Amino acid sequence: MKLRRLELKDAPLMLEWMHDESVVENLSANFGAKKIEDCKAFIEASKDDENNLNLAIVGDDDEYMGTVSLKHIDRQNKNAEFAVAIRTCAMGKGYSKYGMAEIIRIGLEDMDLDEVYWCVSPANKRAVRFYDKNGYGRVPHEQIKSVGYTPEQVKEFIWYSVKK
Repeated sequence: MKLRRLELKDAPLMLEWMHDESVVENLSANFGAKKIEDCKAFIEASKDDENNLNLAIVGDDDEYMGTVSLKHIDRQNKNAEFAVAIRTCAMGKGYSKYGMAEIIRIGLEDMDLDEVYWCVSPANKRAVRFYDKNGYGRVPHEQIKSVGYTPEQVKEFIWYSVKK
């Protein structure tokens, strides 16, 4: 497995996870309303996006398994928000673990960020279990700086962070 830039050929498999209720049921965006054109537009926009890094996690055969991202890259404060979405067929096979470790490495080492953070709904038990099992440290709500979330949202989510 490896990370690579998103390609237009990934759009149908990206749409697959977006329309998979077991994948998106605890995510905040309405992915079920997305169409193939939305996926293609996202892929095209990702090519020149300096505020977000979106990469495909692919198998040895170059088949798209999911997307891993650094969002809201803040070069001044040297941080970014992490996100991952994986197709059901890729779950439990190491793709999330690999993609997450690699994008965090890219952020901290290659991009010289000091911190990569993310949040998850407590209802997303699969994600919480994954992050906790893999040793990612939780951050108390009180330590969360303004990251584009309301104070109510900050309290609502479970927060994680990896620092240099």
